[in-house]
Amino acid sequence: MKLSNKLSRLSSYPFHMPGHKRNISYNIPASDIDITETEGFDNLHNPKELLKEMQDDIAKLYKSNKSIISVNGSTCCILSAICGVCKKGNKILIARNCHKSVYNACLIHELNIEYLEPEFDEEFGVYTRVTQKTLDVSLKKHPDASAVVITSPTYEGIISEINCNIPLIIDAAHGSHFGFSDYLPERPKADIVINSLHKTLPCLTQCAVVHIYNESYFDNIKRYMDIFETSSPSYVLMSSVDRCIDFLKDCNNQFDEYERILKKFYNEVRLLDNILIFSNDDITRIVLKVNGYTGEEIYNTLRKNNIEIEAMGLDYVILISTVCDSEYGFELLINALKQFDKRECRHLRFQKPIFPIKAYEQYEVSEVREIPLEKSVGTVCGESIFAYPPDIPIITAGEVIDKNTIEYISLLIKNGINVLSDSDLLPDRILTKLD
Repeated sequence: MKLSNKLSRLSSYPFHMPGHKRNISYNIPASDIDITETEGFDNLHNPKELLKEMQDDIAKLYKSNKSIISVNGSTCCILSAICGVCKKGNKILIARNCHKSVYNACLIHELNIEYLEPEFDEEFGVYTRVTQKTLDVSLKKHPDASAVVITSPTYEGIISEINCNIPLIIDAAHGSHFGFSDYLPERPKADIVINSLHKTLPCLTQCAVVHIYNESYFDNIKRYMDIFETSSPSYVLMSSVDRCIDFLKDCNNQFDEYERILKKFYNEVRLLDNILIFSNDDITRIVLKVNGYTGEEIYNTLRKNNIEIEAMGLDYVILISTVCDSEYGFELLINALKQFDKRECRHLRFQKPIFPIKAYEQYEVSEVREIPLEKSVGTVCGESIFAYPPDIPIITAGEVIDKNTIEYISLLIKNGINVLSDSDLLPDRILTKLD
């Protein structure tokens, strides 16, 4: 019997965790199927029955050798994958636009980072793909590198197609829907691929999977998954994974209808001459700007029209669409976009960012001090600073703070971008390395 079906038939009295005892009078959502590892419900850390079958089904769907469920999101998978293939103190090549969890894995495992610089789109001001040439040059320069980590698709829906002879880890958190229809991109090819099911498929938040295509890495990655993942995996979350698997086994009609709705949206939005759509590889990821408007102005206007976006940049917004969207939702969006007044077009071009100079590795920065942001030029940063979402560091611990970095951080904050730091001292203060 499937996990989700078995959970719906619970009848025994629970003299065990969790404390709500499935008592619905406390009005706790989903408490009726929230249990612990009781007889017959398997154990995610040592799956033998129901959960093993789920993971086998996922591996079959994604054509991996092994797949491991995470209820701690893609973050847990990324930490486990990097620690699982690298030895402490190794050198690692990572794309500069990687999620902060990649940087955190490098910090935990005391890895020495060398950056891969993705290409850059000057019109929208975003990093795009890592090219094979860029990777080959870096591998030649760093033959002792132990692994490569990139993000594909990016937050904006750009795909990198690369290969190498050392472990390749792809953070495809935003690409779990790939490969389930002809109009969608193919799944990434790598030794290890990480998907957040909850980001683009019908699944609850925190549900993710690490797919292992090179089985030689399985034991080490499984070991670290057991370390980083909670010892009490949520059956509510795992039940939603079970339902998601059911959907993916028979999803052709839904993805066909989704394609129809998407094409209708793009046909209509092209008739709006003041809307510019970012040309990406994944048509489900809608990145757009409105001529003459800042990202914050677009965001505020859409909110007034009852639309909540995923994220905003200086003069663009990101909207995540999925197979679960309704035609009504797209109609709401089109009607909102039609309401933008004509303004004089601002032809902004963004220069490719210059990486801050790395003076130390992250793990070498231990003692820090707090100083005013405007007085930090020339000092060594003592923390990570990033825009959230998508949690891509602007500068990390060990890098030298320069004038351009401070100006960029200030510009983002001034334009309503949610810029955070590990210490939460922004916008006025920052942590720097103690001399």
